[in-house]
Amino acid sequence: MKSLPEGNLEDGLLSKVDLRRQRISQTVEEVQKVIHQLTTEISHQDIRFQAVPYSDTYNGNVKVLAPTQFLVTVPIKGLAGYREARERRWRYYTLQGARLPCPLRAPEGLQQWLEVEQFVRSLWQWHEADVNIEGDIVPAKVLQVFRKLVENAIRTCHLSGKVSMLANRSAVWVAVETSVCQMELELAPAVEIPTTWSEKAQWPRCLKRWPSPERVECIKSFGFNLLARSNYHWELSFLQAEQVLLEQLDEDGGCRRKCFQVMRQLKEDVWCPGKRPILTSQHLQTVLFWTCEKYPHFKDWQVFSKAFLRLVRKLHKCVSQHFLKHYFVRSSNLLRCANSGELDAVAQKLAFFLKNPQISLP
Repeated sequence: MKSLPEGNLEDGLLSKVDLRRQRISQTVEEVQKVIHQLTTEISHQDIRFQAVPYSDTYNGNVKVLAPTQFLVTVPIKGLAGYREARERRWRYYTLQGARLPCPLRAPEGLQQWLEVEQFVRSLWQWHEADVNIEGDIVPAKVLQVFRKLVENAIRTCHLSGKVSMLANRSAVWVAVETSVCQMELELAPAVEIPTTWSEKAQWPRCLKRWPSPERVECIKSFGFNLLARSNYHWELSFLQAEQVLLEQLDEDGGCRRKCFQVMRQLKEDVWCPGKRPILTSQHLQTVLFWTCEKYPHFKDWQVFSKAFLRLVRKLHKCVSQHFLKHYFVRSSNLLRCANSGELDAVAQKLAFFLKNPQISLP
């Protein structure tokens, strides 16, 4: 492998990183206002859904997956005191409530069923048939209710010229016109489970030096979320825990964050551009966490060129093998449902870059 010339690719890309940050910041601000307006109206219509707050700093409910693609978690109200399920009742239903004769598939690592009895306290509305079948809170029914609320809120808030529903999606997606470009947002109802760590997340692994034991306890204290994004299974999410890891990457003065930012910029400009990229910031972030764990020492993150190419090699390996373990739930492959042909195309671009790190930018 060739080495990356110091000051060559790095300097050119860091200026683009700054421009990206400014553009994303402006877009997030515009999107936040729209989402706060919509979800405030939704919460008035149905108390089970809370308004997404507006923040002039970091908003933990908004995750930037790509420059034109955001994930927005909409907090669910009225479910408190979560307990892990003692019994596994793998059941599948039609939206009308009829039980399907045989299971379609078991939940994979990041997925689980959710029963209303798993909560010590619950609003009576979560026992209603519009979201509940035989005690199970069914994501497809929650999304069905939520989709209608979003459609109504767009009309009530007179946002039809600015916000539109995106069809043919199992989850709830909207397009939002901003001063920069059109954004695509997934609005995911989220059961927030603070202070409790999921039993599925067997983390940290034994004898690992990154992050520190003190940081691990801090991260676990943020708990996790369960997102409604598919028909039967709720999806485990660790957005707050991941954000804490990102914020405190370089306390020793290393260049981890810079490596991540430059890799993300190259991914968006060269390796995997487009409105709906097969690789998102979530994938790159996971590659970064695994690399930080394997190389925990400051000396491994002193020289940008060496650290950056190490990170790209890890990304190339994962994309080539179509296999990227979730950082907290190792049994989950984040590339499991990705298109093989698209992954192979990205792997080729990464291989070309690693042979010639001075590749010109668009």
